[in-house]
Amino acid sequence: MDVGAKLKEARLASGLSLDSLQETTKIQKRYLLAIEEGNLHILPGKFYARAFIKEYANAVGLDSNELLEEYKEEIPSTEEENVQYTRMQRTRKEQSTDKGPGISSVIPMIIVALLIIGIVAVTWWFIRENTSENGSEPVEEPQDNNVIITNPDNTGSDSGDENQSEEGATDAEETDTDEENSEDGDASDDPEEEPSEAEITVAEEGTGQSPESTLELNDAPDEVIITLESSNADDHTWLEIRNEGTDESLYNADFNAETSPVELDVSDAEAIYFNVGNAPALNILINGEALEYPVDISKVHQRLHLNINKAE
Repeated sequence: MDVGAKLKEARLASGLSLDSLQETTKIQKRYLLAIEEGNLHILPGKFYARAFIKEYANAVGLDSNELLEEYKEEIPSTEEENVQYTRMQRTRKEQSTDKGPGISSVIPMIIVALLIIGIVAVTWWFIRENTSENGSEPVEEPQDNNVIITNPDNTGSDSGDENQSEEGATDAEETDTDEENSEDGDASDDPEEEPSEAEITVAEEGTGQSPESTLELNDAPDEVIITLESSNADDHTWLEIRNEGTDESLYNADFNAETSPVELDVSDAEAIYFNVGNAPALNILINGEALEYPVDISKVHQRLHLNINKAE
């Protein structure tokens, strides 16, 4: 029995039609029929042939790894491909390249401006000192022949005035101190607002053989980075990631330890769709925090909708 016949036999035993299998695996019906009839040359390529056969096997309850090993001579092999940098990494490199010349050109201008401000300040200080020295009135020296007349009736008036002035100065200093303490107290009473942290919640938990769940990323920051990591060096998964707002494909290929890790910048997206063929083989992180699958990963094939709600 060839691989196509074995898959067809398993499909019939599971009571699945080609239409229902197409809905589960998202593989076109004509490709499923070509696999069952052994016409693997009809498939888009060798890489897709292996990926479609593995997805077919998982959907009908067969061990895909054992199936690929058993029919390795019949199933075409693929060559290893190098993983290209993601869009986010390329964007960061371009931004750092653009910012470099701009910063280097601004620094000399800042230095020149600081020098000019320093020269103006020093010049103003010298002018002020010269003006104060030239404008001060000379102090008259007391003459030896001046007669000082003391009025006995007013004795102690000078000392009383001095005491009053000292008391007034003390009261003014105490008032200033109270005002400063009051201002410090008012400033300390205002608590600093702490920024809210992003949180992922489950809006709807999927059911069935291939559960489809909806998640909410609340209070998301301006920059949202998705990191994909392989959880098992010996296992891999077929992975599709799409921007639901623009229907742009962000990732659509087989993912394994050799391609891990991959980073995707989804800061401008409002909703992201994940189609994970083998959930235990893939770890998903949002800004460094692990995303937990809403349904137990014993459900190998899972689909997720992640709604990104930015913080106000």
